[in-house]
Order: sequence, then structure tokens, then C-alpha cells
Amino acid sequence: MPELPEVETVRRGLTPAMEGALLVQAELRRPDLRFPFPADFSRLVSGRRILSLGRRAKYLLIDLEGGDVIIAHLGMSGSFRVEEGAASGTAGDFHHPRGKDEKHDHVVFHLEGAKGLARVIYNDPRRFGFMDIARRDTLASHAFFRNLGEEPTGNILDAAYLAARFAGKAQPLKSALLDQRNIAGLGNIYVCEALWRAGLSPQRAAGSLVDAKAKPKKTLTLLTEAIRAVITDAIAAGGSSLRDHIQTDGTLGYFQHSFSVYDREGQPCRAPGCSGTIARVVQAGRSTFHCPKCQK
Repeated sequence: MPELPEVETVRRGLTPAMEGALLVQAELRRPDLRFPFPADFSRLVSGRRILSLGRRAKYLLIDLEGGDVIIAHLGMSGSFRVEEGAASGTAGDFHHPRGKDEKHDHVVFHLEGAKGLARVIYNDPRRFGFMDIARRDTLASHAFFRNLGEEPTGNILDAAYLAARFAGKAQPLKSALLDQRNIAGLGNIYVCEALWRAGLSPQRAAGSLVDAKAKPKKTLTLLTEAIRAVITDAIAAGGSSLRDHIQTDGTLGYFQHSFSVYDREGQPCRAPGCSGTIARVVQAGRSTFHCPKCQK
């Protein structure tokens, strides 16, 4: 499933075609994706101008004039394809090209913008994605967002913020980082990478990074810096270039070639001076990749 950097790449890829354009019609080619579309979804969004494209965690947010917001989630195989005249490309950055088979084109946004007519097509072979509509002024209380923690890209995420959530917790560190109530949008790949950068074992207790006065230890400060750095690097590289992801211009991303631990089981650790070997363990049903030698 795409993680935060992939969704941010999609947002940036769609912005030139969608931001400021008139959404002439939202064409729904089936009644549902993972969930049924909201009642009158097409009527409610058609004929409205798109003010901006945003992101919260792994959700794409399309702000419309009048205060409504389209909420879109890519699921496992969803992608947006932009067609402007003869040009066509898929917004995002996926390792294996996402489908262009028209039988999986489930939503078509017909747009009228400064460059003329365009179509933004949502293609989803597995139909695990979904779309919803909400009012912008009530978005924070929406079921998808009300329990989300802070973004890993914002200034609020610091060691003190995490210390308040980790204090006294025996929960494994990796599980605590994947808990969306703590950090929004942080997924399995980048948790593995951040823990390796910080030299921390995914199996140690989250509370071990907090002192007796509930203040962050130096290790938690290092981890916070690693989280922000790995997300920044991944966004700059255009996502992690995993299965089913391709950019607007059709090129593939290359952050996967920078993975230090993820999906590298049995390979040498890349930490300078470390002679360890990357291992894989399963935590809460998810594969965790780490170096037992240098991550403590």
C-alpha cells in the first residue's frame, strides 16, 4: 500500500492539472470502490472549481469551492492518470506501472482549466481505494482523521511530542511508530528505515526512550530526526518505487535503491564499520527488517 511519500508524490503530480480547474463532471463508472460512493457524489462535486490539493496522512484531499472536500485513498492498487490532449501519464511513483486497462477506470474527473480540457482518471484493479466527501470546517472531526497524530513532516513532531506518548509504554518501538494515533501516515517501510538510521532495535520498548521524568532521551531525539529525514528524502526522490507505482511522466522512482534495511534480508548492513547482516522478523503480522548488530 502506498505510504505518505507516495501519496505526496501523487498530490504533486496532480496539482498542475487539477488546481484551479473547473470540475465539469465527475463520472462514476460503478456504484462503489472499497465502499459505496456517497449519495449524490457526482452531483455534489460536478460544476465546482478545484481550489487546492492537499494531503493528510495517506489521504489525498481535493478542496472545492463552497467548502466541500473530496477525500481519496489509493488503497493497494489505485492510481490517477492525467490526460491532457495527446499527453497521458499516471500521477505517483510506483515500481511496476499501474494499470491503464480501461475496464478498471472507475472514476473520471472531466476538467476545464487554463490549458483547455483534461481528464483525471482513477484506475483501481483491486478496488481497495475509496472516495468520500466532507465539509472542510468539520474535516478534523471526520472518522478518517479525528484520531490521527501529527504529520512526520511538520514542526510539531519532535522528541518531546513522542516522549509524551511513549512514556511508560512496554509496546515494541516499531508498533508504537506504526500507530497512526502517534504519527499520521508513517508506514512499515519508512519505520524500518528510520529505526536503522537511528540505530534502534524495532523490538525494544517504546518507553525505554523516555527518562523517569517523562523527558526524551538522546535516543528519542535521534529517532525523531531520522523519521523526518527519511520522509524528506523519500518525498524528494518521488516515493519508494514499489509495486504498482509510476509517476505522472511515466518514469520510475529510485528511492528503493537507497533502502538500507527494507527488503534486504540476508544482505550486509550498510552502516559504516558494521559487519552485521540484515534480518527479518514478523511483528504484528508485518515484516520488520533490521540489523541485530548495530540496532540496539
